[in-house]
Amino acid sequence: MSYALNNKLAARRAPLPLSDTSATAIDPVTASIVRGGMETVCFEAATYLGRAASSAIINQSNERNASIVDAHGRLAAGSIGTPHLTFISQLTVRYGLEFIRDYDWGEGDVFLGNDPDHGGGHLPDYNVYAPVFDAAGELILIACLQAHQGDTGGKDPGGFTLEATDIFTEGLAIPCLKLVHRGEKRADVIKLLERNNRFPSFAGDLAAMIGGVQHAARLLRKLLDKRGSDAVKAAINYSIEHTEQRVREEVARWPDGVYAAEILIDHDTQGTKNIRVHVTCTVQGDQLTVDLTGTDDRPNLVGVWNTFGNSRSYILTQVVAAMDPSIVKNEGFFNAVEMIIPEGSIAHPPPNKPAALGSFHPACEITEAVCVALSRVAPERSAPQVYKIGMPNAVIGFTDSGQMWMDQGVDSRTMDTSAVEGIDGWGSCPAALGNLLLSQAEDAESRFPIVNISREMTTDSEGAGRWRGQPGSLNVKRVLKPTTAMAWMVSADYPLSGMCGGDAASPYSSRFNVGTPEEHKIELSANALLAAGSVIAYQHGGGAGFGPPLERDAEAVRDDVLDEIITIARAREKYGVVLTGSVAQCDVTVDVAATAALRSAMGAGRASAAGVSA
Repeated sequence: MSYALNNKLAARRAPLPLSDTSATAIDPVTASIVRGGMETVCFEAATYLGRAASSAIINQSNERNASIVDAHGRLAAGSIGTPHLTFISQLTVRYGLEFIRDYDWGEGDVFLGNDPDHGGGHLPDYNVYAPVFDAAGELILIACLQAHQGDTGGKDPGGFTLEATDIFTEGLAIPCLKLVHRGEKRADVIKLLERNNRFPSFAGDLAAMIGGVQHAARLLRKLLDKRGSDAVKAAINYSIEHTEQRVREEVARWPDGVYAAEILIDHDTQGTKNIRVHVTCTVQGDQLTVDLTGTDDRPNLVGVWNTFGNSRSYILTQVVAAMDPSIVKNEGFFNAVEMIIPEGSIAHPPPNKPAALGSFHPACEITEAVCVALSRVAPERSAPQVYKIGMPNAVIGFTDSGQMWMDQGVDSRTMDTSAVEGIDGWGSCPAALGNLLLSQAEDAESRFPIVNISREMTTDSEGAGRWRGQPGSLNVKRVLKPTTAMAWMVSADYPLSGMCGGDAASPYSSRFNVGTPEEHKIELSANALLAAGSVIAYQHGGGAGFGPPLERDAEAVRDDVLDEIITIARAREKYGVVLTGSVAQCDVTVDVAATAALRSAMGAGRASAAGVSA
């Protein structure tokens, strides 16, 4: 049933009907003003949630996204928090719309959905939404807030169960649930949700999400009253049609052809190796088709099942990045891009498959594969919208009073920050995380019994290229009380891909009980008990390179050595740059003649190895 439901939910939706046909001739300026008003409402709702929520994952990390869906279930506007959430909210809303009579939609109502088999992402991503009716009682808009929850009531804290083989192990699946009826909170429902969550902070988070969408609904009603329903509907129709037109114009400028890419995941959580994500991007005129046929569909896989809604969102997140950033992000992208996601594959799983871990892998590999494929038609915009970190990466324990705590491992670090054409990788986290703010050491130490020993960039961990990736970092922490530590180690065998001749990023790794006879490297996954005082060392992979390393400016290589991003030995080995002097004396200089000779020899050797005449 979920396949048929998914296809129905994903089907193209018609424009909103207008009672006054003259409103169809809305001018672009007015349409933009209305759209800007809706985007401002989204920003306000997301800010409301960020300020009112109780848990650090929302009020500190900002892992939330606001959007507006129209009465036909089309994405009309958004305020981007984390990019991969931009294109996911409308499917859970569409499920609610399919059963609008059963759920008795009315003014002042608020709903919740998170079910992976009913349009949702993974269970922790709650979508709270509120319908907005005009003065005549017509449903026009739905205000949405989507945010990651610290727990979902499943077998393991956080909802990340390494050995889960069905969704029921991971927590409470909610197709559609009314939280507020005609402006009155349903105490029975809210208490049920609170009881099925391990964290007291969840009550505050849920209340903040309800308050945020109610605030957005009030603002949207004012917009309808001021502009008129037909004007707002016409503006939405115009904006979606304009986005589709611009996307098609962008695709039409690309060379026709078939562009394929394949990305592997090291293993599933039980050790099955080389999980495959295959994508074929076909450009034909103004039509882009993204086809995931060939993606792994082995039924025995564990932990690597992404949801259908997430797969669609992660595909579009990368397609959007490959295009002019001024194109408005709305339903027009879905109308312009055909997506083929094979039923039974890890990108479109059978009903009741677990989905918590799939939002990391294969979701990131889907996006990465699209990026590699499209780098052949839009190299200047080939920025991987990924975070290859294996999840979970958490430590869990109990206070003296018995209250559970969980440090989810969303720490400040440098990771996956790749280069793009003309710019080295910079910053602490990749573009894929948007305005997600990673927790600071001081904040984490005030909340949890841990001490952060170090968070240092790792020399020689950049992906080499004409423009190099940012180094990764080593995060070392000590737990002060007995804890359970979880890890799923991927991106060690297959780190983030380099672009257009650049080297891949450096790999991830993790070690438990560092500095003791029990020290060991996590090769697969772990759910281990650690004694008080134990030390964990997590090596985050760096960013990938862009363009051939031998084309990097030699003086830029020298600067990287002086900044201790790379060593003199790596400058020679990876970039073909011969340096004299020492970092200690700050007298490093480029030997121009020796560099030219070495690069010539290295280039000839690589051409020969590739079977190309030098």
